[in-house]
Amino acid sequence: MKRAVLLFGMLLMAAPAHADLTHKISSSVQLTVDAAATNVQRIGNSYSVSGSGVTLDVGGGSKASADLSVGGLGTITTGAAAGSLPTAYQTVDGNAFSYSNSFTAGDSIVTTAPTVGAVSAYSNQTSTAAGTGTPAGTISSAGVVTLTAAGSGTSATGQFVTEITIK
Repeated sequence: MKRAVLLFGMLLMAAPAHADLTHKISSSVQLTVDAAATNVQRIGNSYSVSGSGVTLDVGGGSKASADLSVGGLGTITTGAAAGSLPTAYQTVDGNAFSYSNSFTAGDSIVTTAPTVGAVSAYSNQTSTAAGTGTPAGTISSAGVVTLTAAGSGTSATGQFVTEITIK
């Protein structure tokens, strides 16, 4: 009996163990339904001309009555240029010449928003319909993630994280 008491006394004198134990549990569900959206990019007007050995005329006529105008964008209405392109005549018959011009009519400015799926008068357009349906998601106390898909334009994401830290 003395031995048992002595052993019990020695156990009581032993230094206690110090340990920090942290247990974290987190869970989340994210459900999204996209809104309808339309994105457009408008192309602007541009005009360029270059050359040598040519006589230019925008007014119409002949080389002899040429107005020497190089042309241009012309009158711009609702954002789009009409363009004013010249006629090019070789200045001296039989001599070397070069001539090039380029004209791009920009998109007219549309002042009303397009309906989803409709095409506006713009050169580059992306239209996305609204998401359909209602996604659902749950996480049980046991950490079981249950997600229910919906229609296009929706997403459901779930996670359950458990972390134990011992220092």
